[in-house]
Amino acid sequence: MEPILVSACMAGVPCRYDGRAKTDPAAVRLVAEGRGVVVCPEGAGGMPTPRPAAEIVGGDGADVLDGRARVVDATGADCTEEFVAGARAALAAAEQSGARRAVLMARSPSCGCGQVYDGTFGGALRPGDGVTAALLRRAGIEVVRSPEEL
Repeated sequence: MEPILVSACMAGVPCRYDGRAKTDPAAVRLVAEGRGVVVCPEGAGGMPTPRPAAEIVGGDGADVLDGRARVVDATGADCTEEFVAGARAALAAAEQSGARRAVLMARSPSCGCGQVYDGTFGGALRPGDGVTAALLRRAGIEVVRSPEEL
């Protein structure tokens, strides 16, 4: 069975910024079947749970990786280094397990796939990926928002 990287919050782990999970039954099934490789990039990057909400300011995850944008939390603190470190940890987990696909939490500044919040903390979305999704895509890993998309 092919391993698939799964956002920990989707697998039921209460690791989101607000200290909760965003459990997806299909993601839980992947883990129960032994296929899901659970990772929380923000936690792996050293961020505590709970933590202030964060958004990408000045672009998307690809821009963060290229040094053109930053990840900033709601208090104004720059947490770019932690997000990049977490993305690298997620990529390492994918490489170690042999995962070539990932199911990541929608709209997250780490895991967002196709859309992320726009950096204004006003709830608006912009096209683009989170930092982890962008790094995984660069490594040739398919990234989706839902196990049903696999």
